[in-house]
Amino acid sequence: MVVGFSGGMDSTVLLHALLQAFGTRVHAVHVHHGLQADADAWAAQCSDVCRQWQVPLDVVHVQVTENGHGLEAAARDARHAAFAGVLQSGDAVVLAHHQDDQAETFLLHALRGSGPDGLSAMPAWQARGDTFVWRPLLDVPRAQLEDYARTHALTWIEDPSNASTRFDRNYLRNTVFPLLQARWPQAAAALAHAAELQSETRVQHDVRTAQQLDACRLPGADLSVDALMRFAVQDRARMLRAWVNTLGLPPLGRAHLQHIERDVLAARHDAEPAFNWGNAQILRWRDVLHASLRAAPMSMPVVPWDGQRPYPLPDGRQWRLSLPLTFPQAYTVVSRKGGERIQLPGRRHRTEVKKLLQAMGVPVWQRKPLMLLVDASGEVHAIPGLAMSETLSKWLQAQGAELVIDAKIDPATLD
Repeated sequence: MVVGFSGGMDSTVLLHALLQAFGTRVHAVHVHHGLQADADAWAAQCSDVCRQWQVPLDVVHVQVTENGHGLEAAARDARHAAFAGVLQSGDAVVLAHHQDDQAETFLLHALRGSGPDGLSAMPAWQARGDTFVWRPLLDVPRAQLEDYARTHALTWIEDPSNASTRFDRNYLRNTVFPLLQARWPQAAAALAHAAELQSETRVQHDVRTAQQLDACRLPGADLSVDALMRFAVQDRARMLRAWVNTLGLPPLGRAHLQHIERDVLAARHDAEPAFNWGNAQILRWRDVLHASLRAAPMSMPVVPWDGQRPYPLPDGRQWRLSLPLTFPQAYTVVSRKGGERIQLPGRRHRTEVKKLLQAMGVPVWQRKPLMLLVDASGEVHAIPGLAMSETLSKWLQAQGAELVIDAKIDPATLD
């Protein structure tokens, strides 16, 4: 087990207690954030303590980068990344969060208007991939840790930033909680218990939400808008949050959900609305709701294709002629940008590719990355697997050949 050891009182007590219980199974990791002038001295003090106690220690230097959620959140993300880099499969990182931390977190999230997800208690045991997080002190008040530290004559680092009420958590800890506990001595325990009750509520909601999502799922990871709209707006909010979470996308905030309700779900059936947040997107096409990361614009080199060799497409497929032939004119494969036209077999006028794709029922998220076969003038002669121009179609028929798309490139065909 690996103890997150900042050198403060909480983690010093935790490391000392675990050492008595587990001996040589205990290791420690100190994350050097570089945010305080004394950061080097703190790392040195942690090294001295671990050397004295004969505990292996890793000091991990991190770069704290603002993530839009404040310095505290950025530092926490950096710590988690540092722990992940030290842990091996099956390891647990042991953290010194205690009952007062639980109560402070609950009150902070309540003041921010959080629902059951935010108000839920920090779990004592939590799986993260093939490693674990263990918080054995969640039922222990800070005062009990102070008693332990004094009894065992422990020394620890006092972080001066903990006294600054500039940070919300410090303001609660140093200003609000003393007032609460003066009136209600069990305030921390009561708030921590409320957090546990919210955890139970969240579990119940999660089960119900999963069942509701199943009723809306389409093949793949998409949702049916009509099915989604049968649920109350509060249920839809939980369903959308759970849906994007299962897809590994950034979480949706309340303002995000309001935009989705107004601009996407309430849009006309023939509209093609989109909502972007972070690096993700939600797109609607008819009854289908689709969510994914926003793909970076494809940069395809403009390379003429004479048909003699297969042409590899960006999605891993390849275009090829079914017979060893050469096209009767020069073609180029380009990425779709908009405004292109194609003259379909039997049509006197050219058709806009966008309208053709709409008429064929191609969802908007499948249209943008399409590749097109064009001639020197830019006129489209083929859309992979979907359409072909009259000119190219007649030539292929005369040759008894086909324009084929292979699902995967066969390396032998590229020799």
